[in-house]
Amino acid sequence: MGMDGAAQPPANLYGAADLGDPLTAGPRDPAVEHVRALLDKRLRAMLRHEPGVRDGSDIEELHQMRVAVRRMRAALKAARPLLDHTWADLLRADLGRLGRALGPVRDLDVMIDRLRGQVATLPSAELAAGERLVSVLEAERVGARAEMLDELDSDRHAALRRTLVEAVSAPLPEPPAQVARPELIELVRAETRKLTKAVRRAGPNPPDMTLHDLRIRTKRLRYTGELVEPAMRDDDGARTDDARRVRKMLKAAEGLQEVLGDHQDACVAEHRIRELLDELGHAPDAHEVFVGGRLVERERARAEALREQWWDAWEHLAERAAEL
Repeated sequence: MGMDGAAQPPANLYGAADLGDPLTAGPRDPAVEHVRALLDKRLRAMLRHEPGVRDGSDIEELHQMRVAVRRMRAALKAARPLLDHTWADLLRADLGRLGRALGPVRDLDVMIDRLRGQVATLPSAELAAGERLVSVLEAERVGARAEMLDELDSDRHAALRRTLVEAVSAPLPEPPAQVARPELIELVRAETRKLTKAVRRAGPNPPDMTLHDLRIRTKRLRYTGELVEPAMRDDDGARTDDARRVRKMLKAAEGLQEVLGDHQDACVAEHRIRELLDELGHAPDAHEVFVGGRLVERERARAEALREQWWDAWEHLAERAAEL
């Protein structure tokens, strides 16, 4: 640890300087080279933001590192038919462990920021009670951050960074030559079919957890589209018709993901506020109970309002996906 309590990276960790020049892939390059270029791009983002995560002074650094890890995992999953399955699955599992170390702190950052905003709107007589509820989350974040820094300082994390740097520094492991490789656009179509099937099973008014699952599937489709779209250019670098259709689909997927993500945030906040009253360390007083109830009511109202929006957002995405 440094003097400010931030973790200091071990000397043997690989960094962005070990990667050389950024990788690019052109329209005539094999599909697997586009996967490699995307992994290289996201790995650079992960390495770039890790010092800020260790320092802890800007919560956006953690958000960006976590997004980079998620997008690498999504690319490995979407591109699994193009890669050696064992290699891809093991790397996804290692990235998943890192993501699980980053996740609790990021989730608490979001929750604390959300509740601070809500508490700030309360009458002065209730403000102290609201701040006591937020303080429970702040104490929890201290412990979660310590666990996260332990993972970042671990030999496992050093090995993961080394594996990732070495992976993008050479051709990615591929399946045996006799195994058919799909076109990149087929990866998007496959994710579209999976999401469509899941939405049909769910119907317009599914349980909250089903909407959360649909959000994850939508994000997977979006990340797959981001893998594929750069490859759909002509020899002059201009977007093809397929690329423009994918771009429209990505925009619609982003809209649906935003609605479902905001809905999930409201549901999680409602549940967490209820728990906070039990975690105060003392029997909640009347002000704390009143504030907790008021905040729960707001989150429930927000979740219901977002529930009214999701089906329209899905239909818009379905129209764009049908054009692929």
